[in-house]
Amino acid sequence: MSRSGYTLPVFACASAIAALHWLRDRQPLSIASVDLIEPAQIAEIPIEQVAGLSENTALAITRSDPGDNLDLTKDTPIWALVEWREAGEPIIIKGGEGIGRQLNADDKPAIYAYAQRLLQENLQRMLAPGEKITVTIILPEGRSLAVRTSNSAFGVVEGLSLLGTTGISQPLSTPDQLAVFRAELQNKASRFESLVFCIGENGLDLARKLGINPEQLVKTANWLGPMLVEADVLGVKEILLFGYHGKLMKLAGGIFHTHHYLADGRREILAAHCAIAGLKSPDIQAVFNSATAEAALTHLKSLDAATGSDWVNQVYSAIAETIDVRSQEYIQSHSESGKKVTVCGSILFDRDRKIIVKSKTAGLLMGKLC
Repeated sequence: MSRSGYTLPVFACASAIAALHWLRDRQPLSIASVDLIEPAQIAEIPIEQVAGLSENTALAITRSDPGDNLDLTKDTPIWALVEWREAGEPIIIKGGEGIGRQLNADDKPAIYAYAQRLLQENLQRMLAPGEKITVTIILPEGRSLAVRTSNSAFGVVEGLSLLGTTGISQPLSTPDQLAVFRAELQNKASRFESLVFCIGENGLDLARKLGINPEQLVKTANWLGPMLVEADVLGVKEILLFGYHGKLMKLAGGIFHTHHYLADGRREILAAHCAIAGLKSPDIQAVFNSATAEAALTHLKSLDAATGSDWVNQVYSAIAETIDVRSQEYIQSHSESGKKVTVCGSILFDRDRKIIVKSKTAGLLMGKLC
């Protein structure tokens, strides 16, 4: 059985609790009790170090433990600096070194709603009426770790995000979590002939905003291959694959487990489709050498803007159609001989959650789903 852990906001909150406890009692705290809110349970988080920096300032450190998950933040230190203040709101939360900036939100620190609520509610209980504090969350390794994530693709730069809607870090990359996803798929396949597969939270959120019935949405994480086969076995007739282009395009290369620890191939897939579309060699090389899929897309957009061409649509339409074909071939290879397999369509969106392209099949499926 795989072990779950806690998300980064929980450790940030535990550090802040320990630092505030030192300011109040001048005593180190070895374990911080964090009310997770979502779910309604208490987490006991070990505190690695606590220090008073001045009469009004204290620093505490925890260390991330996401459980048995392929998570690059495992064992990374999380610092919280807590300072007494005289005026203003009771609790002000800031992002320090290693916390990313949101380019699409006026450079606000990437400390999202759940993390804000977790910190506010846990710390407020420790404050007497009229007391005010500033909490600065610091991830000393955040800047270096961020370059190994897709954060920049979603407009978060120079650090990591305190992201999530729950305090529990489920091992999304382990077989136990696949069993959870399969159970959800089995339930929904018994009620609907058409389903929408979303790799992550961005796809789920965008699909809902487009008017797709939430009951027809299925989260797959990186387990697209096994989930496609399971859907076919369960008799699902149509699947809309809905995902961030940097993830979903891997299927065009025959990669059906999309975790970057296992396989990549994005730049090769993009460069190959650019070559087939007829791009000139320098532009193919620019795409191939792009640091991220988003950077490659930006290059294609700049070419279109400069020349009045339509490379983005040509290249990505070809990728989407290839995803459909490869997905159905994958299902067919695991299916009973002669059986009609599930129909697949694909929609790819960019870091701003704007749809880049829909395959022809996806366009037809969207007409039924919305």
